[in-house]
Amino acid sequence: MTNVMVVARRELRAYFDSPTAYIVVVSFLLVAGWMFFSTVFLFGRADMRPFFAPSPFSPAMLLVILAPAITMRLIAEERKSGTIELLLTMPVRDGEIVLGKYLAAVGLIGVALLLTLAYPITISRLGDLDWGPVISGYLGMTLFAASLLAVGIFCSTLTENQIVAFIVGFLLCAALYYVYWLQFFLPASIAALVEFLSVSFHLDNLSRGVIDSRDVIFYFSLIATALLLAIRALAQRHA
Repeated sequence: MTNVMVVARRELRAYFDSPTAYIVVVSFLLVAGWMFFSTVFLFGRADMRPFFAPSPFSPAMLLVILAPAITMRLIAEERKSGTIELLLTMPVRDGEIVLGKYLAAVGLIGVALLLTLAYPITISRLGDLDWGPVISGYLGMTLFAASLLAVGIFCSTLTENQIVAFIVGFLLCAALYYVYWLQFFLPASIAALVEFLSVSFHLDNLSRGVIDSRDVIFYFSLIATALLLAIRALAQRHA
């Protein structure tokens, strides 16, 4: 665990020592804030659900773009520059490298989500805000983002090219996100399975204020699967 935290601190420092972290956080806050508050003032309700609920045009959709953008360089850049070989010669296992880099990416998105607490605080000043759905919504958004980041870091282990890692990661994240709306065009027997496999379906449930263990288990299962695949892919690269 010590090695994991060393890698995580190294990567998190690298984010904040460059413009990357500030561009990601500020861009997310500005665009997500505009999307959210334009909806709030349109409907005139003290409600945070428009911020959490997935839709083709929502703050959650931004994470489909940001997750692969943040993770695309984590392994791919190290492999291209040759520093991954140096890292692997140290007493650090593949799993510790992947997990450390993953935690750094989660930490960066966590900072962005933490700063959005200004939104519910502002809304609570304008009306009677129910904080129950806000808590479950933030839980859902955190698990949602963590899942996409896990997929993104897996894609980063597949190639040395950051652009290719971003494109593949974006396509996978977008598929997991938008497949939710595909169910309406499918037979009922298949639609239920497609719905369950969508990250949007489980985020939508949590955005309503209902914390269901099935939704939480789904996200943790997706995270674990993606990270295990990333560890396996990294191991095969230097086998």
